[in-house]
Amino acid sequence: MFYTPELVDELNVLVRYNLTTTQEGIKVHKNADTQVIEATRRLFRKGLVTHEDGGYLTALGRETAEQVQAVLDILTAE
Repeated sequence: MFYTPELVDELNVLVRYNLTTTQEGIKVHKNADTQVIEATRRLFRKGLVTHEDGGYLTALGRETAEQVQAVLDILTAE
């Protein structure tokens, strides 16, 4: 399986979360890019975030976001 544009959009939403705290979420406003809105809704349906417009990471969402950030750190290291 390859990364689709939709999966990349979801990964980009997940890296927006601050992983140093569980008390900080995100809010995707209705005037955001359509890709971001749809990606966030898909993450909600997958059980990774608490609300269709973002909210907080669930336990599974936090674990996933940590892995996404680790991959990004590795691939962008110089």
